[in-house]
Amino acid sequence: MTLKELSDLLGLSPTTVSRALNGYPEVAESTRRKVSAAAREHGYAPNTRARSLATGRSMAIGHVIPISANHEMVNPIFGDFIAGAGETYSRNGYDMLLSVVPDDEEEDAYRSFLTKQNVDGIILHAPRHRDTRIPLLNSLGLPYVVHGRSSEATAPYAWVDVNNKRSFQRATDFLLDLGHTRIALVNGLEHMDFARRRREGYEAALLARGVAPDPNLMFAGEMTEAQGHDVARALMARPDPPSAILVSSMISAIGVRRGIEEIGLTLGRDVSLITHDDELSYFRNGTDIPVYTATRSSVREAGQIAAQMLIDIVQNRDAPREVLLETDLTVGLSTGPVNTDRVT
Repeated sequence: MTLKELSDLLGLSPTTVSRALNGYPEVAESTRRKVSAAAREHGYAPNTRARSLATGRSMAIGHVIPISANHEMVNPIFGDFIAGAGETYSRNGYDMLLSVVPDDEEEDAYRSFLTKQNVDGIILHAPRHRDTRIPLLNSLGLPYVVHGRSSEATAPYAWVDVNNKRSFQRATDFLLDLGHTRIALVNGLEHMDFARRRREGYEAALLARGVAPDPNLMFAGEMTEAQGHDVARALMARPDPPSAILVSSMISAIGVRRGIEEIGLTLGRDVSLITHDDELSYFRNGTDIPVYTATRSSVREAGQIAAQMLIDIVQNRDAPREVLLETDLTVGLSTGPVNTDRVT
């Protein structure tokens, strides 16, 4: 089907149909939906090259992926975020451009996007404390959305984030309500903004209950199964081990569980554990009954929201520029009251 045939079918001008499919803001939303539905029904797909020439847009969104072995993006969370974003791109007629670069060439990749004009916008991943990439992107003038936030960033920017501080404050409160006072934190790398916020929530909950945070119970590192295992073994070998552990990743939590069970302890009875679980599509927290008590958020949904926000910015639509998602605290088999037989 051609554009002319589609427009004749709808009783609209080819210009109106083209503008509706290309997301022009002056087209009524009802018309946009009507045109999109008819295009899907009749298998009409606009020529991407022609549309790019007509709109002056590349019709692509860029993602830069550093390849360092110690980078947060090697975990499954990134894949689920990309899947969610990709669904939104496809629905809006955009392609995704992934640029995989050495860590020290990441900023050059953003400059290259501007020079080549091969993307209309960028999703910025894994923001750090005082992230220098934010002022860089502001100076380049490329539309972008940050997945997460950067503490102490002075310039405004668009972002989609989980309320990490509140999430870990609630999780720590839950453990305190069960009678736990020696609560360990197995966190991500704390130059990453999300990990800083999670530690702040953990410490705030302890202080509010009159429990002094113990630096010897706080660990930060790459969130791997091995990290969780090794930290759990070291913690439980102490003369005063924690009765509960708060973990920043389901992957690390699996390692913590392995370390605990290797020394003959039972999760939920001898040691309680709460993990942050991102509702990953192919990495579920049990089936009918959750294995882990978890603060849950959908990273796939975050990808969808961030992608739509960026497309709206590119197309000059009115849209939120800041979205803060709350987590759900799901009770599973990994938590229980403090075992007084093990606490001296």
